[in-house]
Amino acid sequence: MRRTDTLGAVLAGGLARRMGGGDKPLRPLAGRPLLRHVLDRVAPQVAAVVLNANGDPTRFADYALPVVPDGLPDNPGPLAGVLAALDWAAERRPDLPWVLTAPGDCPFLPFDLAERLHAAREAAGVPLACAGVEGRTQPPIGVWPVSLRSALREALLGGERKIDRWTARFGCAVAEWPAGPLDPFFNANAPDDLAAAEEALLRSPDGIPIGKEERTGGASQP
Repeated sequence: MRRTDTLGAVLAGGLARRMGGGDKPLRPLAGRPLLRHVLDRVAPQVAAVVLNANGDPTRFADYALPVVPDGLPDNPGPLAGVLAALDWAAERRPDLPWVLTAPGDCPFLPFDLAERLHAAREAAGVPLACAGVEGRTQPPIGVWPVSLRSALREALLGGERKIDRWTARFGCAVAEWPAGPLDPFFNANAPDDLAAAEEALLRSPDGIPIGKEERTGGASQP
């Protein structure tokens, strides 16, 4: 289900040290950039999508999406990307009070990610939610209220870098997924991870290409 109150933000600004540097989301996976797989999962669930990335934005021109750089220097980590997305939503899309974030290296994100994250925070009566698998939380994969952007900026300027430590101040629910044969929050950090992801895309445990059996509708990114 598409959330018409939520902006999707793909965090594509990491340094990719274990991948040998460069833009990890632009690495090929099964004949397409890794980022395309992520967008195919995120875009049908939200009202609009932005990319959080630093440097020359023209390298993402093929995606026809706004590229939002960190507003703080020295690559302070994913929280800076979250803040950049919150600021963009406040300034450019004030009709979207929520931001869903996901890293640009997670090709198997669930198609019900936005719906279940929002349901988790609503059930718990807290403003934040992140994803989890069998007790392992995924702090960068979550929903964030734009109303907390000033508090996040203050924390970052004060040196905060840990997502879960900051979210604990306000209350963060966890939406749990089963581990299953394929981790829905698998992230490709190294070349071997890309090879494993390609194998999974070519053949899931029941012989059906990953994504075909679970897609519930919505347009993919071109």
